[in-house]
Amino acid sequence: MPPTLSWSSERSIRIATDDPLACWRAIRASGLPGVLDITPGFGSVQVEFEVVGLDDARVEDELRALLDRTSEVGDTTEPRSHTLPVCYDAAFAPDLDRVAQFAGLSREQVIERHTAPSYRVEVIGFSPGFGYLSGLDEALHTPRLDSPRTRIPAGSVGIAGEHTGAYPQATAGGWNLIGRTPLRLFDARRDPPALLRLGDTVRFEPIDRSAFDRLTGER
Repeated sequence: MPPTLSWSSERSIRIATDDPLACWRAIRASGLPGVLDITPGFGSVQVEFEVVGLDDARVEDELRALLDRTSEVGDTTEPRSHTLPVCYDAAFAPDLDRVAQFAGLSREQVIERHTAPSYRVEVIGFSPGFGYLSGLDEALHTPRLDSPRTRIPAGSVGIAGEHTGAYPQATAGGWNLIGRTPLRLFDARRDPPALLRLGDTVRFEPIDRSAFDRLTGER
């Protein structure tokens, strides 16, 4: 389906598309003048401009022309590959049994299926550096909790619907928690602060509690 454009404010336009990542990359690489921010989401990309009162028709024509040649517009930013160690110890996985019961699997089978795929970062959002990862085994698709927790520790790995991901900061949230990574996923003192970026690939590697404690200490 070709992308469709609609204005969401006086200076922002929403592009509905089957491939938000490709759309985001094309606009990002184009150097289109006047663009303040480009925000990909699930099934859409939001483009915000620096000024109000734009010539709507001209902006739409420029974006359509750009998207028509998306395959010709390269993004020089190569996706990176990450391996995140995850401890699935019971102390870090209060919802692992819930996911297992929902899927009709054992705890060990859930861990095996969770660590098998190579995931892709589809969206960054919710909190700084939080990557929504696609590629989760369909058997592990589990609804969010009915009542979100008021505080989830940083590094917690969870599942919500068809996505998995790890919390970069301590925050509230309603994902099913099945483990924790000792890695620091977001650090404002780093450049760049976020470990993950759009298009990156991620694999999870199971570790035991002693390895988790050692890596936490080294961090």
